[in-house]
Parts: sequence; C-alpha cells; structure tokens
Amino acid sequence: MTETKILVTGGAGYIGSHTCLALAAKGYVPVVYDNFSSGHREFVKWGPAEEGDIRDRARLREVLAQHKPAAVLHFAGLIEVGQSFKEPEAFYDINVGGSLALLQAMMEADIRAFVFSSTCATYGTPTYMPLDESHPQAPINPYGRTKHIVEQALRDFDLCDRMRSVMLRYFNAAGADAEGRIGEWHTPETHAVPLLIEAALGRRAGFSIFGDDYETRDGTCIRDYVHVTDLADAHVRAVEYLLNGGETVAINLGTGTGTSVQELISAVETVSGRPLPVTRAERRAGDPPLLVASNETARTILGWEPEHEIDDIIRSAWTWHSRFNGYS
Repeated sequence: MTETKILVTGGAGYIGSHTCLALAAKGYVPVVYDNFSSGHREFVKWGPAEEGDIRDRARLREVLAQHKPAAVLHFAGLIEVGQSFKEPEAFYDINVGGSLALLQAMMEADIRAFVFSSTCATYGTPTYMPLDESHPQAPINPYGRTKHIVEQALRDFDLCDRMRSVMLRYFNAAGADAEGRIGEWHTPETHAVPLLIEAALGRRAGFSIFGDDYETRDGTCIRDYVHVTDLADAHVRAVEYLLNGGETVAINLGTGTGTSVQELISAVETVSGRPLPVTRAERRAGDPPLLVASNETARTILGWEPEHEIDDIIRSAWTWHSRFNGYS
C-alpha cells in the first residue's frame, strides 16, 4: 500500500513537531519543510526533513514534486506579537508572502488540501465571550493582521475553486509530549507556562504578573490553554476532513475553559512542589481580561474534543523542562 505523505511546513517547531508525531501515529508520513531558523533538527523524528525557506517557490516546487503530498499543514511563520510591532515588514514578508508562495506552488502541483495555522489574534479585542467563529475579525497587531490576510486569501481561493482549506484559530498552546520526547523550546521564551516552570526550576529569577486588578475572579487575566497534543490531534482530523472532501472552514481550537494567571501559578507550584518568586507589574497595553474559545464548531465538524486539563498541561511541561536544559 502506498504511504500517504503530508507536507508539514515548520514541522521542526513546537506545534508542528507534535503534529508530525500525531500524523505518524495515524499511519501518515510527515515530511518536514523547515529552514531551521527557530525549529529544531532534534525534533524531526517521524519522517524525512527537507530544508528550505517558505518564500522559495523553486525549492517548494522541487519538494512537492519529489514527495507528492496529499495535503499540506502550514505552521511556518513568525508568531511573537511584540516582535510584530518592531518588525512588521518581516511578518508581512514571511507570514503573507511565504504563505502565498506555498499556495502558488501547491496549486501548480495540483495539491488542493491546506490546513492553516491561524490564531485567535485575528479576532482582536473581544466584544463577547466565549469567542466563536462568527465573532468579527478586527486584529489589533501586525501578527494578527498577517494571519487574517492569509485567511482572506484562502476564502478567495476557495471561491475560485483553487484550494480547500481548514483555518485553525488557536488559543494558548501549552504542554508537551507525555513521554517527554519533544516539548516547548523557544529562544527567547515568552510563553507563560515555560516561563513559570523555568522560574520553579531556578533557571529564571522569577515571574511577573502584568496586572492584578482586572474584573476577573482573582484580578488576573484569564486565558484558554490547550494541550499541544490535543492541538496536534485536531490537525490530523483537519487533514482527514479535507481528504474526505470537506469544505473550507474556520475552526477555533480551545477548551472553552479559562485559567487565570494566578491559577496557572498555583498549578505550577503544586506540580513542582516549589513556591514561585512572583512580582506584580503594571498591565500591558492591549491585554484583554478574558479570552476563552467556543469549540462547538470543532466538536461538530472534526469530532474534536480536548482530552487534557490544565494539570495535565503543567505535568507534561514539567517533565519536559525538567529533563531538557538545551541540547548540545
């Protein structure tokens, strides 16, 4: 039987590598396409790797012709909101230009199934909770705008019968593979869960709470944390949905349950058995008090339901970070 290959751009990164693991577990061959600027060669464990830039159409054409994937999962791109204000031109070049180069190469190769790594940042400032897919999209930072532009292009490509796609709007990815084979490894690290765990491990001086006077249950911001393994499962389901003839759709990936910053701190202290050095700081501009997803569309269309809760996320992340302190 011929093996079904799936091209995974950015497959050496955090969510991409966990998705490669999930694809391999379902019998697919994940082909990683990555320039390794932020991804890790050590994370390519479940299929071949092809090095290349997402903006390089000639290299993309070569890889697509060689492997003939049935679908493409597109994770490659810049993701840090703060960086997007400092280097908006890079975000437009890579996130928009790179996505268009990939889509053009796919259409030339007659590959019509595309799963896009999008974000809840396309919604901007929420006007109601929980956020569902019909909430207006009005991004408030260059990162969110670049993702929104690609979503608009995908809608047009679908309208013109050029591409079918699933746009997956993540909330807060967290956690690690339960066996500790791969995990969250960013340089520099800006995400709350690894920052807290690094503080508990003594690798960081402490952790700052930005604002404790919000109108929430304990005064700190509330976010929807999704286990990366659950996210990976949703991506495999999205691929299979498209391969079975599914239509273009946007889908939120969240738990529907929010965790406050203070609750996150308490969970890390419980798992680690260590008190955390925490400081209070002023609110950051643009931080909404509450961001929680409605995941009804994911349940209905993909049959997806997150299996892990916040304690599972913290335990898996603790296992990973306790073992990992930088590859040589």
